[in-house]
Amino acid sequence: MKLMRLIDNFIDGSWQSPDSSNRAPNINPADTRETIAEAPLSTSVDVEEAVKAAERAFPGWRATPAPKRGHLLYRVQRKMEERRNELAEALTREEGKTLAESLGEVQRAINVVEFFAAESRRIIGETIPSEFPNNFCYTVREPVGPLALITPWNFPVAIPMWKLAPAIACGNTVVLKPASLTPLSAALIAEIFNECDTPAGVLNIVYGSGRNVGEPLVAHPSIKGVSFTGSNDVGAGLYGTGAARGIKCQCEMGGKNPIIVLDDADLDLAVNSAVQGAYGSTGQRCTATSRAVVVDSIADAFVERVEERVNALVVGNGLEPETDVGPSVDKQQLETVLDFINIGQEEGAQLITGGKLLATEMHKHGFFIEPSLFDHVTSDMRIAQEEIFGPVLSVLRVPDTTTALSVANDVRYGLTASIYTRDISKALTFTDKLQVGIVHVNSPTVGGEAHVPFGGMKATGVGLREMGREAIAFFTELKVVYWDYTGSDRKGNLY
Repeated sequence: MKLMRLIDNFIDGSWQSPDSSNRAPNINPADTRETIAEAPLSTSVDVEEAVKAAERAFPGWRATPAPKRGHLLYRVQRKMEERRNELAEALTREEGKTLAESLGEVQRAINVVEFFAAESRRIIGETIPSEFPNNFCYTVREPVGPLALITPWNFPVAIPMWKLAPAIACGNTVVLKPASLTPLSAALIAEIFNECDTPAGVLNIVYGSGRNVGEPLVAHPSIKGVSFTGSNDVGAGLYGTGAARGIKCQCEMGGKNPIIVLDDADLDLAVNSAVQGAYGSTGQRCTATSRAVVVDSIADAFVERVEERVNALVVGNGLEPETDVGPSVDKQQLETVLDFINIGQEEGAQLITGGKLLATEMHKHGFFIEPSLFDHVTSDMRIAQEEIFGPVLSVLRVPDTTTALSVANDVRYGLTASIYTRDISKALTFTDKLQVGIVHVNSPTVGGEAHVPFGGMKATGVGLREMGREAIAFFTELKVVYWDYTGSDRKGNLY
């Protein structure tokens, strides 16, 4: 067992003891006998100190030329590469996903930092032709100000970095509130920025609950914008608070993502995609494949092959190389998944395999559940409508292509979807009519690239997209400049 780490808040360039002596243990979900770290249960006093630090740092960081801000991110990128294995192991120990998945997440974060380091040279406006002679019209992008970044536990390295990197590149200072379940990843991020000579106050981290840290942070009058990733209930509340204050708000929330398998699909490819999307990361990602919408003529074969694959998955500690599926992140999430499995059965869905708590010798000290597969699920069932955030796949059988599209869209969420077909006309039709922010053709619902925008429609998200060049729009304010060089009073309608 490794020694437990005592984590403090990171404020104004140094580790600072919290206002309260209360702390929360950081438990390994694969082995609850191991306490990895303890993190503060901070108060509004700590929030105030962090926001003040961000305020003090903002004028100087705003005035720093954007390419020099990019130089900082390049240093961070190199330091993350040096500490890649350490970051991945810490991630697996506190969140549960397999080491291979953690290494992939860390690489995603590295790619994001690299991209926004380069984008620091392209925070550009544009010149716009004026309808008047001798008038120069153009736009510039300026930093928003001190920002609140609130991030979830399921991607505790990648998601903080895809908010931090563009925010810092654009000249903002930030207060990060990471998820309470994964404090160690955030602490390592703070270490890396600190080792790279980040000016004091540019990055601040305050640990604690949503009520005691998140809410006062978003409500603070000096915070000029908030970027949130998490549940719909929390996101809606934060968005309401931010909107009432007139600040910029960005909320990425839930998903109920379908893989649509038409009768001409490459069935083996679709099965592999469904298993990867549904059970990878223990189903604990907003892009997870939660529904398989399958045309009747191939549904029996699809279910049979998925069942075979699911039964072969190895559930265990993510640090073990043979593990395919890790634990739920904590007891509460485990119980939520078990509750949904019971609900599915009560509603009449057929549980094909899985659904039980694992309590063998290798599993008894962790939050492990069998990967689960439901068949004959209908759209009116809760397991077809609500986000489960666990290793559960529901198969919805449909008679034809038209019904498949209707069923795929029949949820409140709209993050991502996959369509499996060999027919280019059908693929383009689904691409056009699916009510989601991200469409995959013959590839899984999960995944994305650092330079490509990320986000969804409907109840999945509000505000501007994350990642890619689109992120710059959220982390900057657009200013329009009219420059008259006639040297005299202008005659005409200036609206």
